[in-house]
Amino acid sequence: MNIHEYQAKELLAKYVPSGKAAFTAEEAYEIARSLKVEKLVVKAQIHAGGRGKGGGIKVAHTPDEVKQIAAQMLGMRLVTHQTGPEGKIVKKLLIEEASDIEMELYLGIVIDRAKERIVIMASSEGGVEIEEIAKTHPKKIHKEYVDPAVGLLPFQCRKIVYFLGLDGKTVNKAVNLISGLYNAFVENDCSLAELNPLVVTRQGDVLTLDAKLNFDDNALFRHPDIEKLRDTDEEDPTELEAKKWGLSYVKLNGNIGCLVNGAGLAMATMDIIKYYGSEPANFLDVGGGASTEQVTQAFKMILRDQNVKAVFVNIFGGIMKCDTIATGIITAAKEVGIKVPVVVRLEGTNVELGRKILAESGLNITTGADMREAAAKAVSLAGKR
Repeated sequence: MNIHEYQAKELLAKYVPSGKAAFTAEEAYEIARSLKVEKLVVKAQIHAGGRGKGGGIKVAHTPDEVKQIAAQMLGMRLVTHQTGPEGKIVKKLLIEEASDIEMELYLGIVIDRAKERIVIMASSEGGVEIEEIAKTHPKKIHKEYVDPAVGLLPFQCRKIVYFLGLDGKTVNKAVNLISGLYNAFVENDCSLAELNPLVVTRQGDVLTLDAKLNFDDNALFRHPDIEKLRDTDEEDPTELEAKKWGLSYVKLNGNIGCLVNGAGLAMATMDIIKYYGSEPANFLDVGGGASTEQVTQAFKMILRDQNVKAVFVNIFGGIMKCDTIATGIITAAKEVGIKVPVVVRLEGTNVELGRKILAESGLNITTGADMREAAAKAVSLAGKR
């Protein structure tokens, strides 16, 4: 689960300075007045990076100027390299004091699944995507791995600080911030905590200009207060619907709709579609024991995507029964109709019954003897459309 910058800063309030969120131009004006500073920043709040380049971050010097900028920014469609050409509508802003920046840094915490440890990453190249730094200047990234049995130790924080080239009074401030961010990461079951840029001011303060927190969905039951921060306007409605039905769905930009059981098979299905020259329209795992109703709903969600030119159903039945899949396809066809080619590959439990149900359904369904043949047929049929 993702949250907005202003929400992240509120959660990190005891570790980093925070601004205030505004939902109207008038609120932005009142916040600016209350801050009583000479220079302010108005920042659009969307779940995407690159806001500055897209016009979503602006500097102001008076409350009236903040109000004017807020009126222009609220309701605008902000397009960045992460939103895609469709952009996102700005519905809220963050108003905070502008900083007198001397140095921009990067600090991030993620889980390295290969090493089974939390890793803290730091770089002197703040304000730039960490992926770009890794490509162009890999030696400018320091990684500090944390033993889960011991936790983050003070000497590790100092190693990070010295790598960043900090000295004097900024050292202890940075150490405290790194330690606080690590504690926030662990206590809130985060999957990502990122401060970019983390800045050192000319006065020697260490401040967070932008903060990003992502949370492990599987741990949200322990954090009902965090789950309430979810902004459904920023999420794909089909993905939200899938969660309600207990399905794993991620929308992609291809033209082959995928209905698969099992995450591993779903990944392999997407790979083989790309191998045959096309692109998957979605990742959709109905799970090992989906009901007919869940399969029907999954099929409906696939067909709702206007980019889908063919559907590839790839099922290896273990707990999942092939006749359940077949019944779900037929039910969905009766309810919403199927106007695109459907290619089905069934193997496993009740496979003969599943094939018999589809064969007697009267639907225009193409079958594949194996995964390769079925994928090739799906790509070919989509291309013809």
